[in-house]
Amino acid sequence: MGVQGLATLLDNHRSIYRDVEFRRSRLVIDGSNLVHLLYFESGLDQNHGGEYAAFENLIERFFTALRTCEVEPYVVLDGGSDPTDKKLETVMQRAEQQIEKAHRAAVDGGKENILPVLAMWVFKQRLFRLKVPIAQCFGEADREIAALAYEWQCPVLSNDSDFYIFNLPAGMVPISYFQWADVNQNGSKSYIPCKRYYTSSFCIYFEIQHQLLPTFAALAGNDYVKLQKISWVQFAPKANKPLSRLVGLLCWLKDFEVPQEALEAAMELMGAKNQKKEKMLQSLSVGIEEYQLPPSSLTEFFKHGVVPQFPEESQQVGLVPDWIQLAVMQARMTADILDVLLLHSMSLSSPVSHKDLPSVNLTSRPLRQVMYGLLLGKKKSVKVEECDREGLQLKCTPIKPIFSQHTQQLELNSLHEVELSVRLKVLLEALRVQEELLNVLPPQLRLPVAVTCYWCIRARPPPDLKLLKSLVLGMCLKDTLRLSAAVEAESRCCHQKADTDVAHAFSQWQVCMKDSMHLNQLLDFPLPEPDTAGLYQGMLVHQLVHMMRTGRRLKRFLKTDQATVKRYRDMLFIVHQLRSRKVSKFSAGEQIAKAQRQPLNDHTNLQLYEDEDVATAIRSLARVQEELQLDDQLMVKTRYRTKERRNRCNKVELTRKEERRGIALL
Repeated sequence: MGVQGLATLLDNHRSIYRDVEFRRSRLVIDGSNLVHLLYFESGLDQNHGGEYAAFENLIERFFTALRTCEVEPYVVLDGGSDPTDKKLETVMQRAEQQIEKAHRAAVDGGKENILPVLAMWVFKQRLFRLKVPIAQCFGEADREIAALAYEWQCPVLSNDSDFYIFNLPAGMVPISYFQWADVNQNGSKSYIPCKRYYTSSFCIYFEIQHQLLPTFAALAGNDYVKLQKISWVQFAPKANKPLSRLVGLLCWLKDFEVPQEALEAAMELMGAKNQKKEKMLQSLSVGIEEYQLPPSSLTEFFKHGVVPQFPEESQQVGLVPDWIQLAVMQARMTADILDVLLLHSMSLSSPVSHKDLPSVNLTSRPLRQVMYGLLLGKKKSVKVEECDREGLQLKCTPIKPIFSQHTQQLELNSLHEVELSVRLKVLLEALRVQEELLNVLPPQLRLPVAVTCYWCIRARPPPDLKLLKSLVLGMCLKDTLRLSAAVEAESRCCHQKADTDVAHAFSQWQVCMKDSMHLNQLLDFPLPEPDTAGLYQGMLVHQLVHMMRTGRRLKRFLKTDQATVKRYRDMLFIVHQLRSRKVSKFSAGEQIAKAQRQPLNDHTNLQLYEDEDVATAIRSLARVQEELQLDDQLMVKTRYRTKERRNRCNKVELTRKEERRGIALL
């Protein structure tokens, strides 16, 4: 939703706002709006796939500032699409604009405000950890946000211009004027300087009746109303020429007391009669009704965890099970699931990508098809219409769900109650990996590594070894916030633009990660959900690729952190084993044992792999496995050997030699 040009109008009439010291209050936050504005206004890089560690830090600082000022935040997110198609034209138009902006960003390297693929995941996960109350609506959130703020008599935080129209007794605070990074003191009390808007101030300033505000929004044109253009300019004072359209409309509305009179007069201006008039009036009425607030459905959810009633037409046929409604409302499951269940559709985002390259969403389509099969169950004839880009065009394609031997036996109503081993088998079958090797890894790394294996097989063109190594190393490094900042400063200094092909490859990995996490959610988390903020730092990973391709050593990344080296080796080993078709007939134990039996200077068995790095990783993990499986007697010997190694490391020359060996794997 949004009234085009209204925010700009208010920016040019700032006396309408009130300067306030905001503190000690509830605050209902338009979460979807906040995610975009926090990321875009922070100056974080957008074209290398996202700076997630920095974004997570920004989120934490924002909510820490609120709590410092005794502000109680309640975050509300958008949910599924509008089933009535009232704003279909607007949605399609915006999707096409996003595709064009994503292409421009890829071509010239400029910032086009394309939200990175995993940014919303980072936002949700950080809010869960901070214990910030959060709700995800079943549909668009604007009216629910306004209704909750009305009931609680507290302001809304958003930059959405529709909140300038809703009747909010405590007003709204534009995010652009919310100076959360500059917390001030008034005596012993902390506050956030900001500007606050009230509809009463707007109506007094422009001399119109308060009840005409929704009529103003509808006649000005919003997401629901697209009328024949009226030349409102003729009613505007000449001094207001830059904003003459909205100012002219407001001047024209001064002569009316009630909405119906204004609507009839507008029909005369358009020359609308009979059926055309009725159709236009109906369209305007729909636009006006969107600003009438229902009783809040979120109050009981935030207070007692009570899920709001789902639309009756969906409940009658049992399309959305109760456990999914709860998970969606808690923002622990993507609302895209509602679109699949209710509309048999899926709208796919367009990350930064060149128009001549295929959509990155094609790589992860088989994962979504498995999800469609789980959601639609026995309705095998039903297809899901995926809306994705093809070149610079938005194209909707019917996609068949995928059913496997395991998924055919599962019922959506009881999916979360199925044995863990079965749900895990469905997930790993979709990712084409085996559980045995993944179990060697820490739980948090299992899903990212499985996804990386899937990406190596499915990505087009297939990623080369340097891309894989850079991605894995980026996941392993500690203090990525500091490293990313240093790399970003270096790239800006050199005016380094993102490599289009590298960005395309890593965007494919990100959508695979996103869709895998969606599938993992639907299966009620057979694998632990990874810490998304630590998985990928765009500028850093792109720089690692550049350094590897130009032959530069990465000593500054691994010089003193042997734990990072080990984690990197282990992950590379697992990825190469899982993606290797030649050794798939062996179990994990057999593969490791085979590596163990080879002398360390014997490379005959390493022809299955791509380079010495992987060979080193195999031997490293084989040693780890050997130590874990030794009996008590061998454990004593292991401790003896460990002590001996410590003594040997006291020799300076040997220490340097071993350091060089560790760095050489890159």
